[in-house]
Amino acid sequence: QLQACGGGLVQTGGSLTLSCRISGFTLESYTIGWFRQAPGKEYEGISCVSASGTVTTYADSVKGRFTISKDNAGTTVYLQMHSLKPEDTAVYYCAASPVGSASYDYWGRGTLVTVSS
Repeated sequence: QLQACGGGLVQTGGSLTLSCRISGFTLESYTIGWFRQAPGKEYEGISCVSASGTVTTYADSVKGRFTISKDNAGTTVYLQMHSLKPEDTAVYYCAASPVGSASYDYWGRGTLVTVSS
């Protein structure tokens, strides 16, 4: 099970940190990704961290502003978001992809991030 939380209302240029809490499995066996869906738009994959934690990737739209990380206990994945823009407004989701799988098989409920101009 995955649960994303930490969303809220923030002004342009502000920061938020989202958390994805994991239960029922260990992070060592899954790639964890963050996705978002803005109103009227398709899902966008924005960042992921490998099962080993050694590889992270970012979409161009968030590169340099967002940072993905895992906690040492292996139960939470974070998405630190800085220099937020109105176009970052979206519902943010975390999802898990088993090692060796080409898809994200497990999804948590989203958390809404609203960036005011």
